Amino acid sequence: MVPWVLGDPLEPTIWARVRERAIFDCCKWDIQSEDHCVLADYPLILESETWRGLVGLAEELAAETLAAETELVARNDLHSRLNLPRQVQKALSRNKGEGAPVGAARVMRFDFHLTMEGWRISEANTDVPGGFIEASGFTQLMAKHFPSCQAPPDVADAYVEAIAKVAGENAVVGLVHATAHSDDRQVMEYLARKLERRGMRAVLLSPAHIRWNSGHAELVNSSGADASAPRLLVRFYPAEWLPLLSSADVWKPWFRGGKTPMSNSGTALLVQSKRFPLTWNDLRSPVPTWQRLLPETLSPCDVPAVSAEDWVYKPVFGRVGEDIAMAGITEETRYKSLKRDAQRHPDDWVAQRRFESIAIASSCGPRHVCLGVFTIDGRAAGIYGRISSNPLIDQNAQDIAVLISSKEERDVVR
Repeated sequence: MVPWVLGDPLEPTIWARVRERAIFDCCKWDIQSEDHCVLADYPLILESETWRGLVGLAEELAAETLAAETELVARNDLHSRLNLPRQVQKALSRNKGEGAPVGAARVMRFDFHLTMEGWRISEANTDVPGGFIEASGFTQLMAKHFPSCQAPPDVADAYVEAIAKVAGENAVVGLVHATAHSDDRQVMEYLARKLERRGMRAVLLSPAHIRWNSGHAELVNSSGADASAPRLLVRFYPAEWLPLLSSADVWKPWFRGGKTPMSNSGTALLVQSKRFPLTWNDLRSPVPTWQRLLPETLSPCDVPAVSAEDWVYKPVFGRVGEDIAMAGITEETRYKSLKRDAQRHPDDWVAQRRFESIAIASSCGPRHVCLGVFTIDGRAAGIYGRISSNPLIDQNAQDIAVLISSKEERDVVR
């Protein structure tokens, strides 16, 4: 018996109002994808016991991840195995006495799937995890219409409190993101509103708007003059993109020497790499929860030819399910092309043993669920739900509000 049910869809006029508030109150601007809404008009309702179990697993994973990352910063011998960009490898190895950046309000997200063998994780988003708007504002909007359920912790509120704890009252907080991407901008706008209601000043900027002075970040405005010095930087800009910036002086402090507190520092890339499991045999830091929950992971060149279709091929720094090759799910021509690329360039890919997720029945047919549990500084802080007609949870999946119900309430929720 699966530990969740789907709630009834909201009545159309109520749903229209929820959508409107998601756009204007929660900055969820990308509400539509082709001919369908990216938000589900019904919630996924978890048993409270299931939620507590996921909290425990996520916090175990977070503790193991942080310990492994700390070790990997100094393990230059393993950086090439992770397929880090060469410039990043050089920055980490040639430190010239510079220490690791100052980390603060460390946020991660672990993606859980229910299988016949129990919970499995497909990956961890340790670098720039998304889903804040959906797990925060949208979920709170949906919870108001299901009074027998509770909303899980609000991850955006928890994040703001963690930032305030480090930055202090009336602090300037830099929200660093890819400014040309509206889907990134909307997340930063949402967090900015939360920070400002908490009494801080949020400044939205790109990495190029920062000048580093002896490891301390200074914000630079369009005229080139100093604007202010942030107490903390929030990075929503993928770490593997940083070396693509014009100057090492702009990006290197994210990996070495940065003294302004960062959420998250560039060293998060060490455990964001999907080749992280290939380092486990050589790590001193134990990762038993990872080993139990993550399917077997190999370099593509080590996959037995006779069982190739039992493996899922993933790019090392792929995000949002992009360029994943799954036999029978990925369009056949595309699958063959991706698999061929993985075999020709194995360092850029991993092969993960395939698992079968348990689908839930809905009025539109079977649906597969992914539950992304956030942790902040090692403590569970919210949950981001996605639901899809196929087991590959990618950009075509719908975001779904996850609510918590007691076991007794389960029987009265349809």
